[in-house]
Amino acid sequence: MFAIRIHIIGGSGSGKSYIAALLSDKLRIPHYDLDDIFWDNQSNEYGVKAPEDERDRRLREIIGLDSWIAEGVYRSWVGPSFAAADKIIVLMTPLSVQEERIWKRYEERIAGIVPGKKRETLEGIRNLLAWNKDYNLTKLPNLIGHWDYKDKMILVRDNLDLLELQLM
Repeated sequence: MFAIRIHIIGGSGSGKSYIAALLSDKLRIPHYDLDDIFWDNQSNEYGVKAPEDERDRRLREIIGLDSWIAEGVYRSWVGPSFAAADKIIVLMTPLSVQEERIWKRYEERIAGIVPGKKRETLEGIRNLLAWNKDYNLTKLPNLIGHWDYKDKMILVRDNLDLLELQLM
């Protein structure tokens, strides 16, 4: 095992969790879904944030490790993760693919095929789709166009191409 720190960002349904799991297996390093830290998983409601001091502490623990893969779309909160990362993978999966994945995941959770962490609603999914569209068309391009981490960035349009890249 070698030491590498990777942060993966992209819209909902872009494949962050999938790619994080594949890279984790390939590189034999742990991966962390930042949704599990940012949101209060004890709440039955969608959209309840974890206490700020708790999520900051947990993020510091992760980025203090020698090797990790963190995945999440957060911008200002994960600044320390961007700074500590050796590579930042930006998933630019087509919006239509992301939307299809969001609907499929919702349908599978409602049907009980795939377990969900929270009780999702149709209204919540519609809000997620609207947020995701804005994130992909406005926020993400603005972020990567103006940030200080371009030297660490790997822009990926087809997620499986990432497995062929040499990350060292």
